Formats: sequence, structure tokens, C-alpha cells
Amino acid sequence: MTNDVDTTETADASSSKGGAPEVSSKPSGGTAGKAASNDGGRVVPDMPPKRGLLPPVAIVTLLVALFGYMYLGYTSAPEQHLRDFPIALVNQDLGDTLDGKPTNIGDSITEGVVAGIPDGKIDLRLLGINEAQQQLQSGEVYGAIIIPSDFTKRLAILGAAAIVPGDVERPIITVSVNQRAGAFAAQIVDTIAEQALTKVNATVGAQLTDLVQAKLRPAPGMPPTEISGASRLLLDTPIDVVFTDYRPLPDGAGHGLAAFFYTLVLLLAGFIGAVIIHTMTDAHFGYAPAEYGPWYLHRSPTPMSRWRILLIKWGLAALTAPLASAALLGAARVLDMPIDRPLLLFLYGTLAVTAVAVTALSVLAAFGTAGLVINMIVFVVLGLPSSSGTVPIEATPPFIANLAAFEPMHQIYLAVRSLLYFGGHMEAGMSHGFWMTVCGLGVGVVLGAVATHTYDLGGLYRLGVSHKPEAGAAPK
Repeated sequence: MTNDVDTTETADASSSKGGAPEVSSKPSGGTAGKAASNDGGRVVPDMPPKRGLLPPVAIVTLLVALFGYMYLGYTSAPEQHLRDFPIALVNQDLGDTLDGKPTNIGDSITEGVVAGIPDGKIDLRLLGINEAQQQLQSGEVYGAIIIPSDFTKRLAILGAAAIVPGDVERPIITVSVNQRAGAFAAQIVDTIAEQALTKVNATVGAQLTDLVQAKLRPAPGMPPTEISGASRLLLDTPIDVVFTDYRPLPDGAGHGLAAFFYTLVLLLAGFIGAVIIHTMTDAHFGYAPAEYGPWYLHRSPTPMSRWRILLIKWGLAALTAPLASAALLGAARVLDMPIDRPLLLFLYGTLAVTAVAVTALSVLAAFGTAGLVINMIVFVVLGLPSSSGTVPIEATPPFIANLAAFEPMHQIYLAVRSLLYFGGHMEAGMSHGFWMTVCGLGVGVVLGAVATHTYDLGGLYRLGVSHKPEAGAAPK
């Protein structure tokens, strides 16, 4: 390795040995475009204009502003941004006879909950118990409110117990929370159910109290019978609302956040891996300098087309992807993270890293240095808020939710979550995530192929080094 290599001398020496031609810069007008002067046999370039130092400052400032707006925007007020948040409501109540009349309190509660839910905010699905369980298993709903079959009967017994001594239990409504679909989504379900059922409890309590008081109304001339304080307190809140976790997550799942961080590492492996492969491969072929501390190396450019160099970078990405996926899976195993489908998770992780790396390399090949900023925005700035790994899509602002239709991190998260928490079932997000990842890989391949072939065929060579043999040159 050479320290402080003079690139002009290296290029001259290489040219004299039949290597790549010497790279020269053409004047473009102004002070910076003047031809470089010759000082004692060495090329001394003119100083670049000072205004060229301002773009990095502007880019960093804009990126920080975009980071802040996106990240703070999707976490600031999720309850205010709720729309079409899916919750199941199951009414199994068979009804009973109250005060001599057939009554079904479960139907009344269902009507009250439906009327009390704000339009557009909650997608309240009136389902049977089997269908509700299927949607909980596939992550289609974040929770379910379940009214049992003996609800009215137990409520009638409770009302009678206020008059006749005996053992009694409050009727139960179960709120089943699907923590596998998202940790923060489970908290939203708890909040919504608590608010809705608190009102229901008060309404049913008032009706039951009126019914009991009507039964205790004395005959003319008889002293009134009062409800005891304990009975009145029980009648005011007659429903016992029980919150349970549907298929509780095992230890090591991080309350559902493990899928998000697993997804994040896969995406970073592809994104950062692409930057490393791009930089070191260009340095290897002489299209960029390599600096390691005080050591500096800049080889003469190797005459190669952009397309050929991109193919080499893609090959390195394909070689790196299974190793990165295996390393991540191994780290999860060491940390005792529960993984039901390790082989499928490894295979999909390989696909995800490959897709992100190939696309990122294509962006760098198409846009050069600007590709670094583009990749940062696409994969990181816009990716995390729209991933739904922390805050569910239904609780984010609309402009962030719209990004989830194409943002890579959301597609990867759906597949990883399905593999970790839903047995890899296709309807639980695996099918959508897999095919969107394949589509993303296809977009990256097409972008890279079109961009590099356009530049190569148009004679837009890197550093002015042509990869075509000179006319009349004898083949080697």
C-alpha cells in the first residue's frame, strides 16, 4: 500500500505501460475551469470555489428536517390519526327472560358499541367466534371484544341477587388483545375497549338498577324496601371486563418488537452492505481512492464498463446476503429469541438483503454520489415510520400510511412478523411481503441495467476511461 500516492504520476506510468489512458480534466469556464498549471513538473490544480463546500451543509440540514418531520410526525398523536383500525366484536349472547320478557342484552351492547365508535376511526367487524379467531390468527384484527352466550342470564341472576341472598358472579365481557400484530396496537385496543365498555357498563348498570327498584316497589301503604349499599355498588357496574392476550408471546419476543428490529437489521444489512461494496469495489478497480488512516491508495482505472462493474457488485451482494442472514439468525439463537421457522426465516432474510442491496447498488450506479442521499431517504428516512413495526399503519398520518404501499421496510416487516409470530402463514403477511420483495428486486435489476447500459452506449465513461478497444488496436 502506498502512502500519499500522486495519482497523476501513477496514471502516466500506467499509460506508458499500455494500461489505462491518463485521466484529464477539461476546462468548464471560470476560475475552477482554468487549465491546471505546471509547477516543477507536477500538475497543480486550481483551488475549487468555496461555494462548493456549502451543499453538504444544506443536504445534512434538509435530511435532519425530514428525519424530524417523519419520525416525530408518526409518533406524536396516534390516537388522533386513527382510521379503519380493525377490531372484531363477537356477540354470542343467547338471551334470557327479564321481568317476564325475552331479552338479549348482548344485542343492546352491540348496538351501543357500534353507535359509540367514531365513524372512520375504527373498523368494527361484527363476526362469529370462529371467524374472529381466524382473523386473530392471521393478524387481520388487532383485538376482539367477546360477549359470552350466558351474558343476559348472568345479568338476570345478578339482578335477582340484589333482592334474594345467594352466591353471584358478575357477567363477563372478554377483550382479547392480539399482541403478535404489534405492541403499540395492543395498547390502542385496550384504550378503545376500555372507553367503549365503560359507557356500556354505566348504561347497563342504570337499566339494571331501575329494573331492581321496580321489583322492590312496595304495595300501597307498605314501607319502601331500599337496596343495600353493596348491592347498589354492584349494580352500578355490573359487567366484569377482562383483558387477555390472544396467544401470548413467548419470552424473548420483546413484547412483539423483536420482529421490527429483526426487519431493521435485515434492511440495514442490505443498505449499508451496498454502500460498502460500492465504495470498496470502485477503489479496487481504480474509480475511487481508498484511504485507511494515513495510508492512501489510488490505482489506475481499469477499463471496464459500468454494466460489468455493476454485475460484479451484484455478485458480491448475492454472496454477502446469505452470510448476513445466517449471522443475524445466529445472533437471535444466541439470545434465545423464539423462532418457529428458522429455515424459512433464513431464506427470506437472504432474499430481503439481496433485494435491498441490489436496488441500492443500482441507485448508486444510476445517480452516483447523489444515490447515497436517495438510498438514505428511501430505505431509512421514509422506511421506519411506514414500517408499522412500532405504530400501526392505521394510527399514522395518511401521508405516512400511503408510503407503506411501496416502502421496502413495510413489506419486509410483514413477512418477518408472519414467520416469527404467525407460523409463516401466507394470509398473515407472508405472501404480500414475499412478492413485494421479489418485485423490489426486479425493479432494482431493471434500474441498474437500463442506467448503466444507457451510460455505456452513450459514451459517458467513468473518469473518461473507455472500456471499448481503440480502433485498429491489436487484440490481446
